[in-house]
Amino acid sequence: MLILPSKNNKLSAVHIIQRFPLSSNRSLKAWSAADEHILKFVNEEISEKSSISIINDRFGYLSVSLNKYKPNIISDFKSQEDAIESNYKLNSIDTSILRFTHLIDDDNAKYDLVTLKIPKSLDLFHLFLISAHKNSHSESKVFCGFMTKHFTKQMLEIASHYFVNVEQSLAWKKSRVIILSKPKMQLEEIIPIKTISYLNHRDEKLLFKQYFGVFSANHIDYATQFLLANLNIDESAKNILDLACGNGVIAHEIRNQSETAEIHLHDDSYLAIESARMNLSKGDNHFHYNYHLGDFKDEFFDLVVCNPPFHFEHENTIDIALQFFKGVSRILKKDGVFIIVSNLHLNYKTHLSKIYNNVEVINMNKKFEIIKCQNR
Repeated sequence: MLILPSKNNKLSAVHIIQRFPLSSNRSLKAWSAADEHILKFVNEEISEKSSISIINDRFGYLSVSLNKYKPNIISDFKSQEDAIESNYKLNSIDTSILRFTHLIDDDNAKYDLVTLKIPKSLDLFHLFLISAHKNSHSESKVFCGFMTKHFTKQMLEIASHYFVNVEQSLAWKKSRVIILSKPKMQLEEIIPIKTISYLNHRDEKLLFKQYFGVFSANHIDYATQFLLANLNIDESAKNILDLACGNGVIAHEIRNQSETAEIHLHDDSYLAIESARMNLSKGDNHFHYNYHLGDFKDEFFDLVVCNPPFHFEHENTIDIALQFFKGVSRILKKDGVFIIVSNLHLNYKTHLSKIYNNVEVINMNKKFEIIKCQNR
């Protein structure tokens, strides 16, 4: 798809931007009007010597458009990093100039312009603004884009905590931009960590730490709680994968039942992986920051457990789950077991039956079901 240049545009260029991984849903796009709106404001402010930091550019619209400025790109997803690299290659841009950092990295550099696509999670927006504030000098400007239908007053309240000037643009193509300047002085730059209290099915009170923006925000997800209450680890399972691990609560229960198992935790989110590290300190644990399963050998795992994501920011899509289902069939041993918990309305059993020989619902309540898959 094309980004068409406008008249008097300092950033004039024609680029092709694709979602990555590619989606079968043609209604899902690689950018929104909010991204275009941000770029309009950047175009008014940018100079040849401008230094730029880009936060939450999911598929690379802004990173590609601003590539000649060699921006610092702050990411939280491995799929995001690969999407941006893929779109650089698609547009014949030198990928050696790519520079990715993470929200919790110790980066004290200052940038003239910061672009920020406001996420669905306001906790994550809070974390984004800590980064934007830390990397701003007295003359910096921060452009925060969002679709008007997603606006809440909390966005302005959170932004006002970090910046003196908080201005909101007029609507354009059903999007708006919040323009921030004059970072407030003497603010603590400590990366916030939440502690979630969880009373499990054994009436044990457990505490889990996680960075802001990691699913789920204020409590252990109810589908996960249902899975944990019905999860029994066979002692024969030696190599186990917690797929889409989040803060590591499922792996924690697995470790509670099996002290000797080799447990692998896998997530596309860097913040999730780093949160899981804080919650699993005992045993043979391995952490994988990735969105695909290409790093794992064929027929390696005795057991794979997963609560597959079906929310992608403001989108609902099962594309990620379907990719997991196919990938797990390769890395699961012939007598291995794949256990999934899901919302009933997603109808995962139908999709799984096309991949696995033996698919059965082993437990269910009014909202969720636990599905067991094998390829015997």
